[in-house]
Amino acid sequence: MVDYDRLGASESSSRISGPSDATTISSSTAHEAADARGSGKRKLLLLLSVLSVILLSASAVSAVLVIRSKGRGGVGSEPIIKKKPTQAISRTCRRTRYPGLCVDSLVEFPGALQAGERDLVHISVNMTLQRVGRAFYGASAIANLEMGSLTRTAYLDCLELLEDSVDQLAQSLTAVTTTTGGSRSRSGTGDEDVLTWLSAALTNHDTCTEGLGGVNGRVKDEMERELRDLTELMSNCLAIFASSISDEDFSGVPIQNRRRRLLSGIPAEDGVFPSWVSKRDRRLLQAPAPALRADIIVSKDGNGTYKTIGEAIKAAPEKSTRRIVIYIKAGRYDENLKVGRKKTNLMFYGDGKGKTIIAGGRNVFQNYTTFHTATFAATGAGFILRDVTVENWAGPGNHQAVALRVGADHAVVFRCNVIGYQDSLYVHSQRQFFRECDVYGTVDFIFGNAAVVFQNCNLYARKPMTMQKNTVTAQNRKDPNQNTGISIHNCRILATPDLEAAKSSFPTYLGRPWKLYSRVVYMMSYMGDHIHPAGWLEWNSTFALDTLYYGEYMNYGPGGAVGQRVKWPGYRVITAPEEASRFTVGKFIYGSSWLPSTGVAFVAGLSV
Repeated sequence: MVDYDRLGASESSSRISGPSDATTISSSTAHEAADARGSGKRKLLLLLSVLSVILLSASAVSAVLVIRSKGRGGVGSEPIIKKKPTQAISRTCRRTRYPGLCVDSLVEFPGALQAGERDLVHISVNMTLQRVGRAFYGASAIANLEMGSLTRTAYLDCLELLEDSVDQLAQSLTAVTTTTGGSRSRSGTGDEDVLTWLSAALTNHDTCTEGLGGVNGRVKDEMERELRDLTELMSNCLAIFASSISDEDFSGVPIQNRRRRLLSGIPAEDGVFPSWVSKRDRRLLQAPAPALRADIIVSKDGNGTYKTIGEAIKAAPEKSTRRIVIYIKAGRYDENLKVGRKKTNLMFYGDGKGKTIIAGGRNVFQNYTTFHTATFAATGAGFILRDVTVENWAGPGNHQAVALRVGADHAVVFRCNVIGYQDSLYVHSQRQFFRECDVYGTVDFIFGNAAVVFQNCNLYARKPMTMQKNTVTAQNRKDPNQNTGISIHNCRILATPDLEAAKSSFPTYLGRPWKLYSRVVYMMSYMGDHIHPAGWLEWNSTFALDTLYYGEYMNYGPGGAVGQRVKWPGYRVITAPEEASRFTVGKFIYGSSWLPSTGVAFVAGLSV
């Protein structure tokens, strides 16, 4: 995130990822870059073979659709490609943000000219998957080019993000594939799942291009060539799918109409967890750490399975369908950790906040992208983190320095500390839930584009650098069809003692709009008197003020008064419970009943 003494007009819709490649780096950073370069080469053949399988599968599905379309339309071979769109294509593309590109791309894709509007939903996902797959293939092919350390980091970010997007689009393609009877085959997924995956794929692309924005040279030119038109194609794909399921939608907020449950009054069997949480999961979440049966134990003193958390992650199985429990005994672990996409259903728990500490100091001045600075990063679905502290100790002078980055779907962070200064917590993408956590920071200290709810958390603003202003959130929803946003429900917005003593010199704001459709809601939360009466801060002049969605509902405390709040078109004081309820756990991130299975207590509706 850009801090205020460096904010200029050109930064209205982008973030500085770090200094230029010419910046001197430490020998340890150079060593890490060399290791990453070698690792990238070793993985290249595996990645390309995986990609080939995915693209062949997508092509096969497309071929089935073409054959079925011919069966409906008559006999004869596939006609010569027509450049004139059908009525179905024209109607479908009118719903997108880039209709010209939509038409041009669809008329060239096999089967589209014979397809109805229902089949064009499938075809648009298939086409986008194949285009992202080709971009991944092309990007992988330049791995051997000479790169500076920052360029190498940005490049590796893009490879990781493109591979994640291929996986998300492949899942989406499976979910939207129509059967011969015309009904959608869900394979256990719902519309909200597909909307999440397509939204995340677009966010991944945005993060990749943000990182490349801080570098120059041949690698950037080659990557931009591979990524050309991808933003627009992915946006169109998202729009086509969203329009096919739209029903009672409110400003892009997904409403789970098809399997909606009335959740606000669900009783708790044991006073902590809802009645429909299994007994096993309640025991898992409620039991004290020593009583839990862990699959892997990490202990610095050698009295465990491994001495480091990194070793435990490496040893955990890939694509696990059962919960893998990793217990981290009390101690300070100076490690930079990553739970990759294939490490699914991992639960990490420690001995409590301030007792089990995971710490790192990466920052952008060491030639890392913001994405790459995280002390702990997780993208494996079903990620749970409980009773630990995650810290980035780089300090305010080193600017962007992430403590925890989460891009895992169905992620839960429970009773944890997240400590940093600028950009402490990166809620990158997909569905996330934070409960009873303490988050500390200064500039944009909760940022990203997940669909995330914070419940019963304490959000602490710290004393920033001279001339800086604190901002709690910087949400970067880029597209109106993304189902993303930050919902802060029944939390406490507080100042740390060092800020409390100097709060008149350092105003704190609830958020500022990083991207055009930024969306943040505070509901039923306490706000201290360090919050500026205006409440919210511009990113740059009038950027996004009429397209953002910032809302406040029944907040209280000296900073919660709304009489002097900003008068932006996109800001609103929410008065209707029906509007506020759309940002609750039950309706904003509940999809497919995933949260109850984690065993973490939550309030599904507005009641607290």
